[in-house]
Amino acid sequence: MTRVGVVTFPGSLDDGDARRAVRLAGAEPVRLWHGDHDLHGVDAVVLPGGFSYGDYLRCGAIAAISPIMTEVVDAARRGVPVLGICNGFQMLTEARLLPGGLVRNDHGAFVCRDQRLRVEQTSTAWSNAFEPGEEVVIPLKNGEGGYVADAETLLMLEDTGRVVFRYVDVNPNGSLNAIAGVANEAGNVVGLMPHPEHAVEPGFGPDTAAAMRSGTDGLRIFTSALQAVLAA
Repeated sequence: MTRVGVVTFPGSLDDGDARRAVRLAGAEPVRLWHGDHDLHGVDAVVLPGGFSYGDYLRCGAIAAISPIMTEVVDAARRGVPVLGICNGFQMLTEARLLPGGLVRNDHGAFVCRDQRLRVEQTSTAWSNAFEPGEEVVIPLKNGEGGYVADAETLLMLEDTGRVVFRYVDVNPNGSLNAIAGVANEAGNVVGLMPHPEHAVEPGFGPDTAAAMRSGTDGLRIFTSALQAVLAA
């Protein structure tokens, strides 16, 4: 069975939900600890949402240099699928596994909503279960979720197809180009601000009428990783 590690940091909030999503996707969730130097042979890694280390310095900045991240960075460079969700996305940019950064929402307030996204890229390890241009609904909750990058980086991301998810109808945090998620060049590392682990089971996620399906759009992000591991 495919084994997916979920890292717990001091201040993680959604690690339990991420492990549950991994299990519902058909893989074995493996608990990983921020202070360890061991990924226990997992096939993929999830960095969950929350407020790691109290968001001191910058969101994700301290977590990015925690012991486990040395192993995560090495694994990512070997091609192991790595997903960063919300605070995990912030960690990936701080660790320089993904370009750009995340800043305080442009309206200055925390946002919590069911967010419509368009799937822009389906060739990554975390989006291959979608159709290009498909629209999905994933819960979003963040205070510092505005994606920023310099003009050259934004152009590169757009031209090379590395924007994976984009906000539709509403840009909830002022992200440049309405970017909700990006990938590295190889496509095995993806970071996104919305929380797919909160949309994995009917009746326990986005409103079904709003989602126009069973409220399980987030589950396919996790099943994508299983397909990527099996295809490797």
